[in-house]
Amino acid sequence: MPARVIVRLPNWLGDTVMAVPVLVAIRRGWPDAAVLAAGPWASVLSGQGLADTLVTYPRTWRGRVASADLVRAFHGDLAVLLPNSLEAALAAWYWGARRRAGVAADTRTLLLTDRVAPAPDAHQVDQYLRIVESLGLAASGRIPELTPPAPDGDARGRIRGLLEATGGRPRVGIHLGAEYGASKLWPRRRVIEGCLALAKAGMTPVLLGAPRDASLADAIARAAGAASLVGKDDPALLPALLTEIDALVAGDTGVAHLAAALGTPVVALFGPTDARRTAPRGRVTSLTHPVPCAPCYLRTCPIEHPCLAGVTAAQVVDAVSAMLRRVAA
Repeated sequence: MPARVIVRLPNWLGDTVMAVPVLVAIRRGWPDAAVLAAGPWASVLSGQGLADTLVTYPRTWRGRVASADLVRAFHGDLAVLLPNSLEAALAAWYWGARRRAGVAADTRTLLLTDRVAPAPDAHQVDQYLRIVESLGLAASGRIPELTPPAPDGDARGRIRGLLEATGGRPRVGIHLGAEYGASKLWPRRRVIEGCLALAKAGMTPVLLGAPRDASLADAIARAAGAASLVGKDDPALLPALLTEIDALVAGDTGVAHLAAALGTPVVALFGPTDARRTAPRGRVTSLTHPVPCAPCYLRTCPIEHPCLAGVTAAQVVDAVSAMLRRVAA
């Protein structure tokens, strides 16, 4: 049983959420071990009791050099490496971890002391769990679950204030952004149709996204009469926002994974990526329109985006309505 465990978290929000079952397995299997979790999205795990120390590990090399010394000072004896990169393995060696566990991949294999064979067809949650299962731990669950912010806390109160001006319930968030690229986004005309259809069905569509999505949100809001919180909330309020809405419509994005982990019903739209490998788990309905070129994993569609253009507003409204009925039952 290791005394001090470092978990190198994935680089993306959604992948970090999918790593939650790994942290739960470590906590339950090695209850006396001190755990440090490091990654760009480590802060999303704050207050969850999944690690004793959280280190925001930047993506930039300069930032990582400074953070690497913080992790090295932890003196971990085991490093669990969830990213498959050479950089993660080199960092674990620099941290001084005597054991370094991860998926064997290309040139980094010799840097690992505990190697797991790749499983290309496995869901990402299961791929991460295979690493700690190889160390003798048992998965206690395969659905990422996070505790929502306190109902009487400041974050929830601020979000309720923003939502009051959007309209009545049920409020359905429609997330417009994707770090991966435009290929994961529902086309604008479909978003407009979706907003109009949700409103006709008695729901309140609320556009969500980062400040960089503001111009798109403005165009959609004008065309569909939808409310928008794009760029109006602080990123730190995102868990509170996803908790306060009644359902979320989003592409294969980190926001969809975070919402599902917080218990919010999610309709996830899949096109260029494979739902069998990366769909959020929990209260989730995944929709896709089968086309010969999907999944292509391209960041920008070179043709007419048939995979997501083929997902209709009616399908989305039916999926949202069915999920809200199940929650209410």
